[in-house]
Parts: sequence; structure tokens; C-alpha cells
Amino acid sequence: MTTRTRPTPSEIRAYRAENSKMRERDIAAQLGVSEAALVAAEVGLTAIRIDGSANRFLERAPELGTVMALTRNESAVHEKIGPFEKASPGEQASIVLGKEIDLRVFPRAWAHGFAVTKTDGENVRHSLQFFDRQGIAIHKVHLRPESNLDAYHAIVADFRLEDQSQDFVEEASTAPAEADNPALDAAELRDRWSKMTDTHQFFGLLRNLKASRRQALHAVGEEYAWLLAPSAVEQMMRDSAAAGISIMCFVGNHGMIQIHSGPIEKIEQMGPWINIFDPTFHLHLRADHLAEVWAVRKPTADGHVTSLEALDAKGEMVIQFFGKRKEGFAEQPEWRSIMEGLQKLDTSAAA
Repeated sequence: MTTRTRPTPSEIRAYRAENSKMRERDIAAQLGVSEAALVAAEVGLTAIRIDGSANRFLERAPELGTVMALTRNESAVHEKIGPFEKASPGEQASIVLGKEIDLRVFPRAWAHGFAVTKTDGENVRHSLQFFDRQGIAIHKVHLRPESNLDAYHAIVADFRLEDQSQDFVEEASTAPAEADNPALDAAELRDRWSKMTDTHQFFGLLRNLKASRRQALHAVGEEYAWLLAPSAVEQMMRDSAAAGISIMCFVGNHGMIQIHSGPIEKIEQMGPWINIFDPTFHLHLRADHLAEVWAVRKPTADGHVTSLEALDAKGEMVIQFFGKRKEGFAEQPEWRSIMEGLQKLDTSAAA
């Protein structure tokens, strides 16, 4: 058996040229390198290494005007079109609270940045792309025809690094895998769950009980969480669109969470992908990656709120939905009705 050697930057470029219609994530997987390594191989040609600091970028991002902000994980791609507004940088977490672009940013995960230019016939496309130390994409910002191109070039010039090498060496991940607590007390979990007054307290609950999200959902009981049929995600989208209600859609990774708040309209299924194609919001979701779909009920000071949470085979969150509401107000009755009417997973065959 021969040991597979890591491709050189020139070999990466040659493979990309031969497979120009393949998605970059798929090319990286085929070559056994990170997505950032694909971009780095183009440095000096179509890419420039730039400072990958999240907060430095957020301070300058409003200068770009209207852009397309993209955040993804292995199974979902979330795209929002609009300007960066109302950025509040922080050491642990930063926030962008724009009308369209709504972000929760975790700066410590950000490590590498690139400015990328792609030419397709007469069309020239510019983007800023940010990755973690393992070369995994955290966030991308794509310019649109109405974006401020002069501001883009100024940011690239100011952020340009001395190191413009084409090589990219991924660091080993030091993040511990989420683990179940073999000693989890279900009664204590339910008691603490019942006493929540804000949905954000859920993270502290899991941390204090040393439980994973999936373990907690399975253990808490159907008063607070119940499994749904895999088709429930698309059905929820179509029911919400038909009712004309505003929802919240969260897609994230360890360095970014991106949120859509508002109605949804144009829903299309293409093979394994469930898509939303609205004017300022695009979503691409791999339905075949969803191992568990849950309806989750959490108490708050304004009454309980209901979410749809989809997990992958590793138990990691792929996507999460809520009915849109303001703090201090109860959950929309239309949203609650949609969630409670979704088909539950039939587990009788496995019983």
C-alpha cells in the first residue's frame, strides 16, 4: 500500500481546473486538504492573504455597502444580502444587528483570511473569506454589483499580510468532542429545564450538567422535546410560508452564527437539497444529512417558546428555527400551531 502524499499548490490548481464545476468543499475532500488550502494555492494569482481578525473586519465591513454574507456548516448554507450594520465587537463574542445581516461572531475561532477574485467571462467576482486554524470556512462575504468596490480594495490593501505563501498547513484541532454524561439525572434535568426563564440559559444548563444537546433532548421527556419525522423541516417551511408568518432561521459553526428573521416565500427541493430563494435570504439544506429532527419547548418569562432543531449523525446542530418574537412578548400562536401540528416520528416499529 502506498502512502498518499499531500498535493502541492500547483497540483491543487491543476485538479481544480480539471474539475471546475465541482464544489470547493468536495474538491478539498477529494484531495485530502482543507478548503483554505485550496484558496492558499491561488495566492499570487487570484487570492491575497489578509488579516483574519474577526473584530478588525467587523469594524470595516460597513464600508462595503450591500454584500452577500455566507455562513455554513457541513449540511447547511445560509446567505443574507444587505449591509453590515450595528457591529459590537467583543473579545469572547461580537454581534452584528443589521436589518438583514444578523450575526453572532466568536472571534477566537478566526485565524486566516483571503481576498479572492474570480473571473467568469466578463464577470469579475470579489470576496473576503475567513477560516479557522484547521482551514475550515467560518464566514465569507461576496461583493455584489452595488457593493463599494473602492472600499473593498482599500480593506484588502490595509489587511494585506507580508506572508503571501501558497502553502497552508492545517493545525490539529484541540476542541474536545461533545460527550454524553453517563451519570445524567433525568429528573434533575427536567427540574432545571422547567425553571428556565430565558432560552439562552439552555447553554448553561447543558454545561452545568455536563450533557450534550442530543442527550438532553432524549432524556428530558416529551413535555419539552419530541422527535419529528424527517419531512417536518420542509413541511414547517411550507406551512410558515403559507401562513405568512415571520420566522427565525439559525445556521452556524464554531466561529459564527448567522440569522434570518422574517417571512419566507420561495421554497424549492432539488435532489437532497431543500432551498429557499427569497430576495435577501437564500438557504441550502441537505435534508439527507439530518439524523434527528426535534420539536423543543423551552420555558421563558413570557411563556414557553418552541423551536425546530435538526441534528446530524454526530449530534451536532445543523439548523434551528423559531417563530420570530420580541423579548417581552409571547410566542406567535400561528407558529406554535404549526410546530405542534408537525408529524411526529413513528418509533413504534423500533419498540
